[in-house]
Amino acid sequence: MSDFAIRPTDPRTPQATALLEASHALMQSLFDAEDNHYLEISELCQDHIHFFAAWDEDDALGCIALAVMADYGEVKSMFVSPAARGKSIGAALLTHLEAAAAAMGLKDLKLETGNTLYDAHRLYERAGFQRCSVFGDYAESPASIFMQKSI
Repeated sequence: MSDFAIRPTDPRTPQATALLEASHALMQSLFDAEDNHYLEISELCQDHIHFFAAWDEDDALGCIALAVMADYGEVKSMFVSPAARGKSIGAALLTHLEAAAAAMGLKDLKLETGNTLYDAHRLYERAGFQRCSVFGDYAESPASIFMQKSI
């Protein structure tokens, strides 16, 4: 695998949209509608959302978004293309997002993820996230796991 670069990206670019649509399709296949908390592409274009993608030339390999909330940042839209998995792209995206959040003065990162996304759980735990209670507008659900990290 050649090197990749992480940069701010418009989620409406065809490559980013393709990643997001693949992510949404996967989540819809795994979880009931009420347990899917992903942001639609239009929602990722709001001013308080910062969207990043990992690129190998013109190929988008993965994506992640930072939603800046009142007193924390929320990790959203984390997805790596199945063809690019196992190459530390997810870890690099998470590290990039954490640095961006710290540069914005945020002190904490939080996230919600599906209870059966075991690879994601391991990635977040290796990055220092720990399980926490429900936050924001989320409701308790057996299909959700909540995590946080101080930065």
